[in-house]
Amino acid sequence: MTSVSQAAVAGSARRIAGRNGLVDRYFYLAMSLVAAGVVIAGFGPTVGEKLLHPTVAPPTILWYHGAVFSAWIVLLILQSALVRTRNVTWHRLIGWYGAGLAAVMIPLGFATGILMVHFETYQLHEPRRYAFLAIPFFDISVFAVCIALAVWWRKKPEPHRRLIFFATCALLVAAFARIDHAFLRQYSLQYLGADLLILLGVLRDLLVNRRVHNVYRVGLPAYLVAQLFVIYLSRIGPAWWIHISRAIVG
Repeated sequence: MTSVSQAAVAGSARRIAGRNGLVDRYFYLAMSLVAAGVVIAGFGPTVGEKLLHPTVAPPTILWYHGAVFSAWIVLLILQSALVRTRNVTWHRLIGWYGAGLAAVMIPLGFATGILMVHFETYQLHEPRRYAFLAIPFFDISVFAVCIALAVWWRKKPEPHRRLIFFATCALLVAAFARIDHAFLRQYSLQYLGADLLILLGVLRDLLVNRRVHNVYRVGLPAYLVAQLFVIYLSRIGPAWWIHISRAIVG
């Protein structure tokens, strides 16, 4: 390959991946749109069965949960677009509304998990739902930790945007689990989709920055190990966890 060709290839790579390249400029906006697609693919087919025309009416909180968590995805797209168009002032202002929305989502998420396990156990008579409580509790806890750190580091764009992305990936676990519900549940792969999205964030760092940010270096291994423990709780259902979850659900 001639030096001219090598220079052309290198220039093309920089335009795609490097500083101010396509990956650098559009990754988070693209991932916000991917998140919206995952939510639609996961929950869209179940809206009629679970909410609009259910055999047994679910708790009303499920409507609020769906509306508030959908609002988060819309806000994520808006905030990503504002950063992309360099409207930083508006991004920071709306960010406080996002923090307020997250503050509602966290207790709402825990409450919905508890009430749905109660509903599925006593109204739908589904087995082993107490053990399942570990999954929504874990997902919301990861979201809460990431959002708290993102607010704390709101003036530091590099950790801030990665933490928001990480938090959103944690929320997408429920949507991924419904895309191919039977297969994913059977093999405990409901976290695979979220993990792959986070790995795309790692790949973005390698392409753009030539190194992986500490949010991923610390957060991703901890997240993966914690997933194994949560899957153990939900699949095996040790007696001590069933006792705790029964006390929580009532």
